[in-house]
Amino acid sequence: MGCIRVALISFLPVLFLTSCRSNEPYKSVTVYEKEEAKLPRIVAFGDSLTAGLGLPASQSYPAILQKLIEADGYKYEVVNAGVSGDTTAGGLRRIEWSLDGDARFLILELGGNDILRGQPADLLKQNLVQIIEKAQSKNVKVLLAGMEAPVNAGPEYREQIHRAYEDLEKKHQVVFIPFVLKDLVKSENLIQEDGTHPTAEGTRLIAETVYKSLKPLL
Repeated sequence: MGCIRVALISFLPVLFLTSCRSNEPYKSVTVYEKEEAKLPRIVAFGDSLTAGLGLPASQSYPAILQKLIEADGYKYEVVNAGVSGDTTAGGLRRIEWSLDGDARFLILELGGNDILRGQPADLLKQNLVQIIEKAQSKNVKVLLAGMEAPVNAGPEYREQIHRAYEDLEKKHQVVFIPFVLKDLVKSENLIQEDGTHPTAEGTRLIAETVYKSLKPLL
């Protein structure tokens, strides 16, 4: 496990470098429908990794997750509530309306952009706690996608970030998905030419990782 962890942490600076330099406005690649859906909802809530930046909407991980769910005969609507460039603070501001309709599950994938900006781990954790609590107050089950800080952030900050996500799992009754990007180190073909965002195959791996944790709850 030690060697795998070192490889993953070493890979993160490459994975996030372009996001750090991006001048793109924050935007969602999927228009969020305000009308209530007939099916109960699974809300995929996050940043560009959820939004599927650089890919057709059909190749985002929430879209692939929808197909996996349907293939197994489950009746849910997966809502892509990803906003490129979003932070935990941004997520906190929009969580209430993102849970409109019959939301049953929240897949919470935020923190990568906070880490890129060097935000204090305690602030990241505080924002995630509030998002989780708002979801749980609506009886929405939360699945938390873990993130790790890049190796160039220094060992102390990396440990603080790692511990923040672990504490959220222990204290707030979430389903934890440790480092949702771990499978992306398998091949360079899993990352787009921008050096940051997953290819269609990369998002498929993310969807499969998420589904492993989600399926037992459906």
